[in-house]
Amino acid sequence: MTSPPATPFLDPVSRIVDDAGLPVGPLQPGAVAPDFELRDQNNQKVSLRAHAGVKKVVVVFFPLAFTGTCEGELGALRDRLPEFDNDRSTVVAVSVGPPPTHKVWSSAQGFLFPILSDFWPHGATARDYGVFNAHAGYANRGTFVVGLDGVIAFSDMVGPGEARDDALWTRVLDALRP
Repeated sequence: MTSPPATPFLDPVSRIVDDAGLPVGPLQPGAVAPDFELRDQNNQKVSLRAHAGVKKVVVVFFPLAFTGTCEGELGALRDRLPEFDNDRSTVVAVSVGPPPTHKVWSSAQGFLFPILSDFWPHGATARDYGVFNAHAGYANRGTFVVGLDGVIAFSDMVGPGEARDDALWTRVLDALRP
């Protein structure tokens, strides 16, 4: 039996892996972005593939809802949302929390962009992007820009207890420019 032809989002991604086959560190620019289909805070399915060839996508992994650092970082996106979510680009945030938790949190914080649940299989999308922290059980703070072609144009990650530097958002905006 032959398998159907692969699309760019389904192609294997070359990366360094540990003995268990898990990625070591975040995917780097030039790697094909793994596709995902996750439920947002409104329980609607959102996929990376839906934006292919249409918009660049900023994918922001965060550890957990209802934490001060995560609220501050996503609040920075909320406050500058037209710069990130417009006719050329969009933004999604991803955490291991379930959609009902994300619904309450996003409503309280005024987050109008998709807050996606990487709940089950637990952290699978974060693992695919190389930002899952297996010791903590949630994603590190990974930030990616995926181009129209499905290739990562920018990546950054900070570890547990570290906040994203404010200058990161300027670098993300630079990666979004044509």
